[in-house]
Amino acid sequence: MNTKTKISLVALMGLLTITSCGKKETAPVEQPTEVNNTESEGVQPEATVENVLVIEGNDQMQFNKNELKAVAGKPIKLTLKHVGKIPKEAMGHNLVILQEGTDEAAFALKANEAKASDYIPASEKASIIAHTKLLGGGEEDTIEFTIDKKGTYKFICSFPGHVALMKGVLIVE
Repeated sequence: MNTKTKISLVALMGLLTITSCGKKETAPVEQPTEVNNTESEGVQPEATVENVLVIEGNDQMQFNKNELKAVAGKPIKLTLKHVGKIPKEAMGHNLVILQEGTDEAAFALKANEAKASDYIPASEKASIIAHTKLLGGGEEDTIEFTIDKKGTYKFICSFPGHVALMKGVLIVE
């Protein structure tokens, strides 16, 4: 394990210790606006047809979902909500969808050095399908993109140290 990785892991563990102690948020969680109308026969749920996806990140460095699904060739509308309270300088979250075959750990190491571009490394532009802005507590961002090829695409938060806990897959069928 190289020195940068060790330092990142130590920083991550320290941050986890600090943020996991204290009071838990008890505010009600807002439900996604996806509608599954089962009364209409033979009609696909609207969220599936239009690829409307909502995911949340919190102050405990967690996404509320580690799997998202979409239909290939149809526009995807993805909203990231930072439901925490900590500002982005200390607990920023974004969502970066990576091309198939991209090494998420190597990408995250390069992202650590890209503070000026909100941890989106310019050198890795070819590895990125889409990404949200970097958000602080209470903020949200919606992006729209299309993936034509069926497959499983990794997504991560590229804020330093967050990839250890904040990652998942977008399954395009």
